[in-house]
Amino acid sequence: MIMKGQKISDRYQLIKNIGEGGMANVYLAYDTILDRNVAVKILRGDLANDEKFVRRFQREALAASSLSNPNIVEVYDVGEDNGEYYIVMEYIEGKHLKQLLKKRGKLTVTEAVDIVLQITDGLSVAHDSYIIHRDIKPQNIMILENGLVKITDFGIAMAMNSTQLTQTNSVMGSVHYLPPEQASGKGATLQSDIYSIGILFYELLTGKLPFKGENAVEIALKHLKEPLPSIRDEVPNIPQSVENIIIKATAKNPKNRYSDAREMHEDLKTCLDPTRANEEKIKLKYQEVSDDTKVLKQVKNEAKKMQEKNNNHNKNEDDNEIIVKKITGDDMKKQNGILVKLGAIFVGLIIVVTLAFVLLIFLNQRKVIIVPSVANMTPSDAVKVLQKAGFTVSDEQDSIASKEIEVGKVVKTSPLEGTERKKGSEIKLYISTGDETVLIEDYTGKNYLEIKGSLEARGIIVNVEDEVIDDVDSEINNDEIVKQSVEAGTSVKKGTSITLYKAMVGVAYPDFTDGTYTVTDVEDFCRTHNVTPEVKYTIDETNSENNIYRQSREPGSPVIEGTTFTIWVSKADNSSDEPSCDDGLC
Repeated sequence: MIMKGQKISDRYQLIKNIGEGGMANVYLAYDTILDRNVAVKILRGDLANDEKFVRRFQREALAASSLSNPNIVEVYDVGEDNGEYYIVMEYIEGKHLKQLLKKRGKLTVTEAVDIVLQITDGLSVAHDSYIIHRDIKPQNIMILENGLVKITDFGIAMAMNSTQLTQTNSVMGSVHYLPPEQASGKGATLQSDIYSIGILFYELLTGKLPFKGENAVEIALKHLKEPLPSIRDEVPNIPQSVENIIIKATAKNPKNRYSDAREMHEDLKTCLDPTRANEEKIKLKYQEVSDDTKVLKQVKNEAKKMQEKNNNHNKNEDDNEIIVKKITGDDMKKQNGILVKLGAIFVGLIIVVTLAFVLLIFLNQRKVIIVPSVANMTPSDAVKVLQKAGFTVSDEQDSIASKEIEVGKVVKTSPLEGTERKKGSEIKLYISTGDETVLIEDYTGKNYLEIKGSLEARGIIVNVEDEVIDDVDSEINNDEIVKQSVEAGTSVKKGTSITLYKAMVGVAYPDFTDGTYTVTDVEDFCRTHNVTPEVKYTIDETNSENNIYRQSREPGSPVIEGTTFTIWVSKADNSSDEPSCDDGLC
């Protein structure tokens, strides 16, 4: 059992529970190694005991960790500790879209477009690597106070099986955004995410879900067969361009949708331009209702008729007696013939559906292959292994630091090993440059000499500047670091410069040249702080008489007792009235 204060993998100190779901519980935790707060999502017991799910969860979460985009919650770590499977993510202080909708009801067109633009921007990075989220819904979209949107739950969402319509804790939230192809048991594609985004877009603008029902199956059937309610009934003044985007994204036939998130993102970028406000309503190219939907509808109607027939037979029972009909031989033969025909039709349908299912699995198996591990291989050997497996290898390679892998060998691939990709997909290699990076930590509050020595020993160039703390009662100590030029958590190469700003508690020199101070003011200041004043008068026609126009110490620099402080003061040119120093008469 997970308890507050427990440490996961001797690293992540759990602080408090911040969320619960059908698949996992989320905790705010403290990373004791990197000195930062993180979110730790721990799988619930029933899923943690499913070995197949756990393997897929770990594989897909690792794939998600390769995604880098401001609109995607960063995945830091994936692991297991005493049977507890967890994923460590960036901690976001914000609320998810479902909470925002509960508070606001619905959003303006501009707000909704901005949110969906950010979602598609983040998903574009995932779709470029053929990573499908599979569970886009408001609960998986976080929004920060500054309006930044973050997509979360990549690791778990990608590991979930789309057939889990019976998990009441999780699917009743997800089925409202379920693409028709997944509702009918087919596999998810990039366009499945597009459909879910379209439903989410509709909800942001209207404050309502387009399809509702008493259970998950009923809602799924509506996704399969019912047209999307007109958004103009809820938002009459919506630009036609925005309505067109929703119609295209929520098309039941994937052929009518955007091919991926990037294509939808590009369309969204111009949808509020005045030139597009009155564009024609979109006409979908391909037939919307698939044959599978027709069969499903027909079977459902037949089942309803049979149920009604059975109900009518049951009505032959009276309060006092049961009426038994005498069935003749001919009637029996006729009924037997009908039963045989119905049985044949039923068996035939089962065979057709089974064959289609097996064929679909076979085709999917042929299309999808696993990325093999090529870590610690030379690039040439890695290329051979990947090409033999059925992949193409990008000519472009990236460099990455690694403590474990020697220089020149492969550290990882993109997509990562173990992920499923279509045969012929392009794989990119990351080559080790050795352990050449240094992780910058938060040094505030520490002595600058200690940190300077530590960083310089690791190859970092350290500059030190004074930061005057103009408060003698401050709890900050002299030589304590109060800020740094490189943000904590940044990995930098050896030879990178960093500036440490150390505290100097005391008084700073004001700007005596701003025109508000007199020579007397300067002398009084120096006397108060035990500094020797020096006043130099110079002839300067560009300044008014007795104007302080220069000082020897920069404004803001610390006042040090026992030193000399010099100011330069302008005076008028009275050479015609006074003897010249050149004449020896000064």
